[in-house]
This record gives sequence, C-alpha cells and structure tokens, in this order.
Amino acid sequence: MATARVTGIGGFFFRADDPAALARWYEQHLGITRPPISEDEPEWAQDAGPTVFAAFGRDSPFFGHSDRQWIVNFRVADLDALVGELRGAGIEVEVDAKTYPNGRFAELADPEGNPIQLWEPREA
Repeated sequence: MATARVTGIGGFFFRADDPAALARWYEQHLGITRPPISEDEPEWAQDAGPTVFAAFGRDSPFFGHSDRQWIVNFRVADLDALVGELRGAGIEVEVDAKTYPNGRFAELADPEGNPIQLWEPREA
C-alpha cells in the first residue's frame, strides 16, 4: 500500500458553452468565486469537511440525462436558506423530502444543464 496520498480535491474543471457566464452564475448563486487571474487574488476556499469520491455505472439514473458524466455535490450549512435564495432568483430546486442518516439533499441544474446536488450534512 502506498504511503503518499492526495489530501483533497484541488480543482474541478469542466467544459462549458459560455465559461464566463457560467462562472458568474456560480459566483452569484452559490458563492463560488471565479478562478483568480493574478497571484494577488485568492482562490475560492471551501470549509473542511467530508468529501465523497464515487464512480457509478454508466446506466445509473443518478445523473439524470444519460449524456451527463458528472454531478457536483456541494456541502451547505443551511439548505433551507440557500434553497429559498435560489428559488427567489427563479432557479428550480427540488428538495428531497427524506432526511437520510448523513443529512438532507436538494437537486438543481446550472444554466447549461449540469446537475448539482446540495448536501446539508447531519450534525453529529
């Protein structure tokens, strides 16, 4: 077994039809700042917490459309507050009615149809 390992996800990169517009949407609605364009600007920093890294079968219904290759799951501190803000901005969000042992979830899509899952972890 290897003794060296990765310590976290340092970036998530994907293609977009309009990268600048999509970056603005993520910043405006989810608070994820755009990548810095100079060394003087800070990167978006996430709070420490659990991260799930999981592969699914190609026929998994989890991703919605069969042409989608990824889903990003964002941890949130207050799911109801964020859902309220997103809906107030006219963004469709579906909150899972069930509370799971690890917390609560909601699903939405960005303006290019990429699936997003919001996760409010259950407090220990």
